[in-house]
Amino acid sequence: MINDILNIRDSYQAPRKIMEILHGDIEERNKIFMEFLEAFDKDVNYDWFHEYFQDEHANRKKHKQDFTPQSISKLLVEMVGDSKGDYYEPAAGTGGIVIEKWNKDRMKHSPFDYEPRMYFYTAEELSDRTIPFLLFNMLIRGMNGLVVQCDVLTREAYGAWFIQNDENNHLGFSSLNRLPYTEDVEKELNVKFVEHKYSDIKQTEGVPAWLVE
Repeated sequence: MINDILNIRDSYQAPRKIMEILHGDIEERNKIFMEFLEAFDKDVNYDWFHEYFQDEHANRKKHKQDFTPQSISKLLVEMVGDSKGDYYEPAAGTGGIVIEKWNKDRMKHSPFDYEPRMYFYTAEELSDRTIPFLLFNMLIRGMNGLVVQCDVLTREAYGAWFIQNDENNHLGFSSLNRLPYTEDVEKELNVKFVEHKYSDIKQTEGVPAWLVE
């Protein structure tokens, strides 16, 4: 089903295809987002890519990429204390635990008083193949946050993205903005860019000043 929506023959094509979709025309991207929502009965409470990625993309032998079961994700989220709406996760994978935390946060509110801007999620992940799924998961759920592709120990980084729900609409999608490869961004994120591997993308007009200087 996922391959059909992405219009690919083999799952190995998915990471590149997803990045193309996220960098492409916004209306076309949103159309594909809606196809995913319909395919999964609009149930955004879990990571749709969990089994798909682990079965087809995870490098278990070399990188020990075994993804956290949803039951454990729920337990971990219950154990994590809230800190003024901010959340940080290293080695976030495709975003399963981030999604659990996001769902817990929004369930604290009624549909009438929940606003995406109340919460900010920072996720770090190293894998090239995982990053597109992580970005997709946060964008389609209308989150606000940062995604940094880096080694969480050495802080060597390859790219970083600012994600914003521009209209603060809990039913809307977020925009994607690749942060510039500058010393200011390195300092703010405590990383060192060792490769400039991602093309520029800026879908938000109101990106904070420190991100574009």
